[in-house]
Amino acid sequence: MANNQHSDFLKEIFKPENFKADELDLVLSQFKVVEFKKGETIIPLNTTANYYFFMESGYARSYAIDTEGNDVTTNFYQTKDIVIDWRSYFIKSPTQETIQALSKCKLHKIYFEDFMKLFKIEAFREVGRTRLVNNYFSLKSHTVSMITDLAKDRYLELLNKKPDIVMNVPLKLIASYLGVTDTSLSRIRKDIHNKK
Repeated sequence: MANNQHSDFLKEIFKPENFKADELDLVLSQFKVVEFKKGETIIPLNTTANYYFFMESGYARSYAIDTEGNDVTTNFYQTKDIVIDWRSYFIKSPTQETIQALSKCKLHKIYFEDFMKLFKIEAFREVGRTRLVNNYFSLKSHTVSMITDLAKDRYLELLNKKPDIVMNVPLKLIASYLGVTDTSLSRIRKDIHNKK
């Protein structure tokens, strides 16, 4: 059975009322607590992601290197987010991005084989399905927004959905994620502040 510190956080994700007691114990026991220091790689580039994490505390990002050698942020992660390379995890292809800790991070790690063992539990499958669908729509929404929305609107959307990211992540990484320069983002933030 998982220790209390470990299980308390996971019970916020896997609600006890949705599981039989023995099922919940089995789910919690499959996760291992791991920590990363600021700047450390959580999931490396060009590897097969045989595990994923739930973020208990800290901030992380995924990034890719474009054709000109620029580091481009593709996503941010915070408390209760799944830190995962979905494509690599399920298709077993090499990762195309790096996932990096932006602060000290505490995460709960589960290996693919253990994840598959839990799939026989209906409530576990439902949590996984819901999170997968939500993650897909979030990524799709960001992709379309990069084409159809003004940079200011993209920033306001990030501020609305993930205010902790905006307050705790370096400006240059947020600018990269939004597809603008640091200078443009500073101007957008100043404009929004002046209109309050």
